[in-house]
Amino acid sequence: MLSQLYENYKNMDKITIDRIKTAHPKIKDELNVYYTECNNMLPKGVRLRFSHVYRSPKEQDALFNQKPKVTNAKGWQSIHNYGLAFDYVILLDKDNNGTFESVDWNVSNEYHKIVISYFKSKGYEWGGDWKFKDTPHFQKSFGFDWKTLKARYDKGITISDSGIVYPKI
Repeated sequence: MLSQLYENYKNMDKITIDRIKTAHPKIKDELNVYYTECNNMLPKGVRLRFSHVYRSPKEQDALFNQKPKVTNAKGWQSIHNYGLAFDYVILLDKDNNGTFESVDWNVSNEYHKIVISYFKSKGYEWGGDWKFKDTPHFQKSFGFDWKTLKARYDKGITISDSGIVYPKI
C-alpha cells in the first residue's frame, strides 16, 4: 500500500500540485483528487499539468492584450479570476529520462480524450464545447457567471484562502 502511494506521488507534477493550492476552496480538495486520478490514467511517459488555475485580474489583462488573441476575457471576466477554472497541457517524456521535455497540444489524440472525458464526467465545463474554442480550459462555476461572481466580490461576500480573496459560493 505504501509503495503504491509513493508510486502515485512520484508520478505527480509538483508544479500542478502547487497551482491547485490557488484554486477556490470550494474545488481545491476535489481538484487534488481528480488531478491524481486522471494523471494516473495516463500511460508512463505522459503527464497532465495544470498550466493555470487562479489567475489575477492583472494577469488576465496581460493575456487579453496578447497578440495573437488567446482570450476574449479581460480582468475579472474570466472564471480563472475567481479560482474556479484551470487550463491544462499534456507533457511527454519521449526519451524516458523523466524530464517531460515535449508538449502535446493535439486535443484529438488519446491523452487529451482521457483528460476531457474524465473532467467532464466530474461536472467540469470544457472550453472546447464553446463557440469560441478554448480547448485547454475547464471550469466549475456552480451556475455563477463572471458578472455575478464579481458582484459578490465587490459586495464583500468573500472568503480568503492562501492570501487570495474569492467570492463566497
